[in-house]
Amino acid sequence: MADFNSVFTSLANVNGWMTRDQAQRLWDRAGELNAGSTVVEIGSFQGRSMCVLASSAPAGVTLYAIDPHGGNDRGPQELDGFAEEAESDHQIFLANLTNAGVRDRVTYLRKYANDATGDVTGQLDLLYVDGAHRFKPASQDIRQWGARVKDGGRLLVHDSFSSIGVTLALVVLTFFSSQWIYEGRSQSMAQFRRGPNTLGARCGSLARQLAQLPYFALNLVYKVLLALKLKPVAKALGSTGEWPY
Repeated sequence: MADFNSVFTSLANVNGWMTRDQAQRLWDRAGELNAGSTVVEIGSFQGRSMCVLASSAPAGVTLYAIDPHGGNDRGPQELDGFAEEAESDHQIFLANLTNAGVRDRVTYLRKYANDATGDVTGQLDLLYVDGAHRFKPASQDIRQWGARVKDGGRLLVHDSFSSIGVTLALVVLTFFSSQWIYEGRSQSMAQFRRGPNTLGARCGSLARQLAQLPYFALNLVYKVLLALKLKPVAKALGSTGEWPY
């Protein structure tokens, strides 16, 4: 069996926005699944996160990677105009899965998430959302695919409390939800558990999410400073100098 350290080290040259802590969270959630479980990832880019998920998931777990590789919503500040890179991202994604030895484990759906619902049957045990970060598509992904997660299943959302659109989607869909309980985060990757919950659990979940808003505000400050090309100022305030994720 692969171990996390060797897998993460092997992905050093695979492009993507995923910290070591975030990769560890993906690894842990996939590794605790059982044969017959289903994992869906929305937004795969060049395969960094799916390589982690597929390397950790036990035999018999079904994994879907959904990404249109259409040249839009490609990454931070890369919303449109990357048509030439689209096919390259597609080919690099497949090559990275092959190099990681997990290509045959992953069903790749080169579609937008809302067009792929009919390609996945049954309930989900783990859903990882890292698709378009604007409010409408982010909320659509969380609402539409989150409804497929079984009770006790997990939802992981990247760029939570970092992207404005994703954070607003969480405010609408998880802050006051009777179904989603916030369990914590690794930097901007938030984790939720689905299932009927008591009023006390819901209040605790809301309080824990509200407590992340100062982190969100700081990330917005970093983004403004980086956009203004004031990286030294951002670093002086604690930023890594990279777009926060």
